[in-house]
Amino acid sequence: MIKFLSFHFFCISQYLLILSMMEPSKEDMKMSKSLVKVGVAAFSVAAGAACVGAKKYNEKKDIEKEPVVNEYRNTERGKYAKNAKGIYYSNGNYEAFARPEKPEGVDHKSAYIVGSGLASLATACFLVRDGQMPGDHIHILEAMDIAGGACDGIYDPTRGYVMRGGREMENHFECLWDLFRSIPSLEQEGASVLDEYYWLNKHDPNYSLCRATIHQGQDAHTDGKFDLSTKGAMEIMKLFMTPDEDLYDKTIEDVFDDEVFDSTFWMYWRSMFAFENWHSALEMKLYFQRYIHHISGLPDFSALKFTRYNQYESLILPMQKYLESHGVDFQFNTEVTNVEFEFVGDKKIAKTIECKVNGKEQGIVLTENDLVFVTNGSCTEGTIYGDQDHAPNGDAEVRTSGCWSLWKNIAKQDPSFGHPEKFCSDISKTNWESATITTLDDKIIPYITNICKRDPRSGKTVTGGIVTCRDSSWLLSWTINRQGQFKNQDPEKVCVWVYGLFTDKPGDYVKKPMKDCTGKEICEEWLYHLGVPTSEIEELAENSARTTPTMMPYITAFFMPRTKGDRPDVIPDGCVNFAFLGQFADTPRDTVFTTEYSVRTAMEAVYGLLGVDRGVPEVWGSVYDIRELLDSSVKLMDGKSPLEINLGPLNVLKKPALKLVKGTVIEKLLKDHQVIKEDMKY
Repeated sequence: MIKFLSFHFFCISQYLLILSMMEPSKEDMKMSKSLVKVGVAAFSVAAGAACVGAKKYNEKKDIEKEPVVNEYRNTERGKYAKNAKGIYYSNGNYEAFARPEKPEGVDHKSAYIVGSGLASLATACFLVRDGQMPGDHIHILEAMDIAGGACDGIYDPTRGYVMRGGREMENHFECLWDLFRSIPSLEQEGASVLDEYYWLNKHDPNYSLCRATIHQGQDAHTDGKFDLSTKGAMEIMKLFMTPDEDLYDKTIEDVFDDEVFDSTFWMYWRSMFAFENWHSALEMKLYFQRYIHHISGLPDFSALKFTRYNQYESLILPMQKYLESHGVDFQFNTEVTNVEFEFVGDKKIAKTIECKVNGKEQGIVLTENDLVFVTNGSCTEGTIYGDQDHAPNGDAEVRTSGCWSLWKNIAKQDPSFGHPEKFCSDISKTNWESATITTLDDKIIPYITNICKRDPRSGKTVTGGIVTCRDSSWLLSWTINRQGQFKNQDPEKVCVWVYGLFTDKPGDYVKKPMKDCTGKEICEEWLYHLGVPTSEIEELAENSARTTPTMMPYITAFFMPRTKGDRPDVIPDGCVNFAFLGQFADTPRDTVFTTEYSVRTAMEAVYGLLGVDRGVPEVWGSVYDIRELLDSSVKLMDGKSPLEINLGPLNVLKKPALKLVKGTVIEKLLKDHQVIKEDMKY
């Protein structure tokens, strides 16, 4: 009975949380008068009703004794049975620290991995570490002449430093950190990449001192506030509670209105994650659930952690060196154009890899012992490179790897291979543009320091994440990570990453769309929003900086509205030697556009196809943690307790409910997370 009452009171408290986020309608106001009359009475009879109900239930149970169907009832047995894809999910350090046994028959198997981005390299690492496959049995086929995929960072003698993007990371990238604990650091003897990263972010924790500017470099004073109305908060909560299937093919603007879109919350959200109003409501919901534990860190980026250098030097190179040390075969300038399948009953067998090696067509004949891993789709495919004096258009250099055409050719063969057209058919909705600005002297530095309140050449955290120019027509954002961003970077120079979410709108200083601007013109627009006097802008953009723009037509393709089956399963049903990798493969509960997603798909693919007997770490379960849910409810309302919101006639229910939980662990829980505050009387 005590347990029943505790649960009942807890449900009441949660119900109040939900009610408190709502603005009652006229119908609700009328109904509430009746609810008030019956509510207290209902509380008083609940326990008695429970006793009677329990007695009747037990009597019925004695009469209708059904046979036990599940032989694992009331036991841990069967808890970690593998699913249809040959994997199971786990948590805790028991499995995290364990090494699996060598899979049966692995010495007689080979692997062909298409692409050399993060997902592909992670696949090879898991094959070596957990699958214990001989390194010379693993072949990485890359269309370019360098590894890394979207994780880049290069010095181009003709253009200068180039970073198309950066990767934000957090504590609970379970698969990523599982991988990098095993990859030796290239910087510190005897340390792993994880060790190096952990120490760095302990010594130099990340946080922002200015999240947004307005009026040419003035602090927008967002001051950690979300500025959500009660109605806007309720729209977010409603999305949070909506089943996935109800959001198939729906856009964010189908579920939100101006109550959300006009808030500071939306400015934080869309600039940080690059969501547009027409993107997937489902992915928005998954993001919110996935990072519910970081709501409080969203305004100042204190939730985030960054690598020491650019992602190529900090992540890709250590993996490449690790794989080369194990004899893994890298084949560059090898563009895979198709994987041909044979269908035998329910089995789908990859039989041939068609490719071009240095422009010459070749084929690789496969058996069931030859495992094939394909990164389907690409957010950086077709990147167009400009420079200081040329916009990324017209006859500018375009780098292609054939990722989309490869996926289309595979998808033609079976519906379980997904529907690439859902993601790559409308580049007007999937593009944005970034630019790398490198300072050449000291003249721009004071304007940077004035905003971020830190010395950009200190070697420590600078902006702590993006600074969004809130009144920019391009919705321009910029960031400066720890300098140098490149190991061999001149210590007097500063590399700035800039991106604009709206590339087709005229700028505020440069009266033309971002997509039509040269590097110099993009720099001018940035300097304008930095607060540089207009009389100095052109000269500084010309002589004090070098800017390289990159237009990416598919950079947010994975955010396009989708339905079940549009993204194929990591291991499609029936596949015996084939798996998809990366952002366009489907795995439960995790979110795309992250390093974690790439590594997670890699782990699932290897463990499933090779039969590795070790759990894949489940996605961090903060969405199921009542502490995180309570905390985020208060933080999202800028510190206001749900119980402080006026509910009209429903206010009379607050005190009776609080009295019911008084003196219980539920009261303590609600106090710990500021739902019940010290000055509340009940």
